[in-house]
Amino acid sequence: MLPQKQAEEAIVSNLTEMELETREEEKDEEEQQSLFSVKNLLWHGGSAWDAWFSCASNQVAQVLLTLPYSFSQLGMLSGILLQIFYGLMGSWTAYIISVLYIEYRSRKEKENVSFKNHVIQWFEVLDGLLGPYWKAAGLAFNCTFLLFGSVIQLIACASNIYYINDKLDKRTWTYIFGACCATTVFIPSFHNYRIWSFLGLGMTTYTAWYLAIAAFVHGQVDGVTHSGPKKLVLYFTGATNILYTFGGHAVTVEIMHAMWKPQKFKYIYLLATLYVFTLTLPSASAVYWAFGDELLNHSNAFSLLPKNGFRDAAVILMLIHQFITFGFACTPLYFVWEKVIGMHDTKSICLRALARLPVVIPIWFLAIIFPFFGPINSAVGALLVSFTVYIIPALAHMLTYRKASARQLQRCIHCVGLDVHELADLTLFLPLPSPTPTHAKPHSLIFIFSRYLHEQNAAEKPPFFMPSWTAMYAFNAFIVVWVLVVGFGFGGWASMTNFIRQIDTFGLFAKCYQCKPPPPTGAAAAAANHH
Repeated sequence: MLPQKQAEEAIVSNLTEMELETREEEKDEEEQQSLFSVKNLLWHGGSAWDAWFSCASNQVAQVLLTLPYSFSQLGMLSGILLQIFYGLMGSWTAYIISVLYIEYRSRKEKENVSFKNHVIQWFEVLDGLLGPYWKAAGLAFNCTFLLFGSVIQLIACASNIYYINDKLDKRTWTYIFGACCATTVFIPSFHNYRIWSFLGLGMTTYTAWYLAIAAFVHGQVDGVTHSGPKKLVLYFTGATNILYTFGGHAVTVEIMHAMWKPQKFKYIYLLATLYVFTLTLPSASAVYWAFGDELLNHSNAFSLLPKNGFRDAAVILMLIHQFITFGFACTPLYFVWEKVIGMHDTKSICLRALARLPVVIPIWFLAIIFPFFGPINSAVGALLVSFTVYIIPALAHMLTYRKASARQLQRCIHCVGLDVHELADLTLFLPLPSPTPTHAKPHSLIFIFSRYLHEQNAAEKPPFFMPSWTAMYAFNAFIVVWVLVVGFGFGGWASMTNFIRQIDTFGLFAKCYQCKPPPPTGAAAAAANHH
């Protein structure tokens, strides 16, 4: 019995060496995280809750303030329906991205690749699964989207603070907040956003409900009209802004990689989106109900609400949250830049921060050139989010699992009705280490065979609401066609038309976009008083 037992243990040991090492690393990390300390509590986050807070917080940044503007372009009914539609569609593509990440990581770990000091990013997943051309496309769209996503946060900071202190113009506030947001270079990775994600979601929750309650308390303005949609240009501009709202997937892979158990991510984005609906739908509907078509010329909802302590608190909280969201958008760019210059493995926080600074400079400059709060969201949504968030993930999933061999699923030993003798005979045909014990214990043989099937057929099966792989392919194809035609095609035309109109009206390097006119001085003031 002793030699048989030793042979059995040798097989299990050889087959699961990598898995055991991974489990030991996870166990050690979890034990370290469980030690109570202020640093661990605030700094080291990798749980499913941390990922949920990060996803929810990242979705509802400054776009919360532009959704009433989008409702004025779309009308109430279209605004509500498109939020639900794009929210669910975005949750689906986030699920697809998580499946592809797990597929890529499992393949690499079978090749003994270690990710201990390396953060996996979306373009690397595309490279590993589909090749260098997909890597180039993913890198181009993702980095450009993150670049302009960071630009939008700076513009939003300047736009919001202006409603508390208008002694400085918005361009000057952009200079100031650019310097403040540059401090995000000191945050190493998404592991370290635990407290920031928690606080950020609390801040946007307060702001959203402030908008809703303040709008109802204010009531409808005299002669309010709700004429949207009036023009196709405005309609598709608003639609692409909502498409942008639920397109925070540019950091999905980095958030997953920061988790202790990334396999738990599958439905986290959907749960985050459902919570975000409780913020975006009431606030946008209430503000549009109160102000109607006035919002067409006020892309920031704060500009129409009366100045008081509650509004000032909401502005300050949104400023802090936009600093956090700037870090969310910039951190993947920091990782890419570190890999380019060979600093990604550096452990010194100060050295990495110094190396990251060049990333902030072009963001700062672009925020000064294009200070168009609202229209820039739609342009980024149509031209960048449409590919980064919807089209590329759907196509990548279809191509990765286009072959039947890649779609084979795990099988349950007990479901196929094999007894121990049949199982022992079956293991003789598997490429397992020798000798294979034909009279081994049932639980060991089941483990060996299950492990083999898991390694050979590791594809994620379709979720419970998808009846087959055909249904998944059909839905992914629908996403590609819809977003390509409606989001990129019509949305791109409308958003760029609106964007160019803003440039013609205000010019590049606008000193104070959509600011109140300065008080008249001199002869103009005297004439106004006389009149």
